[in-house]
Amino acid sequence: MRIIGGEVRGRRLYIPKSSAVRPTADRIKGACFNIIRFVDGKTFLDLFAGTGNVGLEALSRGALKSVFVENNPVLVDAIARNIATCGFAGKSEVLRSDCIGAIQGLAKRAETFDILFADPPYEQGFVSRVLEHPEIGSLMARDGLFTVQHSVREAAAIDASTQLVLTDQRKYGDTILSFLKKRD
Repeated sequence: MRIIGGEVRGRRLYIPKSSAVRPTADRIKGACFNIIRFVDGKTFLDLFAGTGNVGLEALSRGALKSVFVENNPVLVDAIARNIATCGFAGKSEVLRSDCIGAIQGLAKRAETFDILFADPPYEQGFVSRVLEHPEIGSLMARDGLFTVQHSVREAAAIDASTQLVLTDQRKYGDTILSFLKKRD
């Protein structure tokens, strides 16, 4: 796994052998950033960060700051190692927390992000839990974008009571990228 664009393009990232991590493939990561287009000067939240692959890609492409949320201590260490390898310590924050706890904590800090990205474990119900969380919208900046990577067998279902609206979906094999914005 490597950074595919920007300042540290080509930099290899560390993946611990003992983890069951499923890193975002370069093809999907590239497609995601081509759709997002502009990350320069933006703030980025990487939920279910794994090794930090996507948040580091954002920093390499000019993001101002990335916050990485990961619960697995082995992967938290991998994220720290990858941040150091890329030279992004001053632009990064790593939160060792489950996703819901991190959402609540970041909401209490009144933190907002221009771009949110979530790549939860496939088919375990995390997609709906994150999208339906009452505080997820408060983390999004006014014109923020939330991208969720998920299995084709798990819908990014949004009902009228949620704060988000689905604006686009793209399918890549068994993976879907769902793009959401705040409701007006």
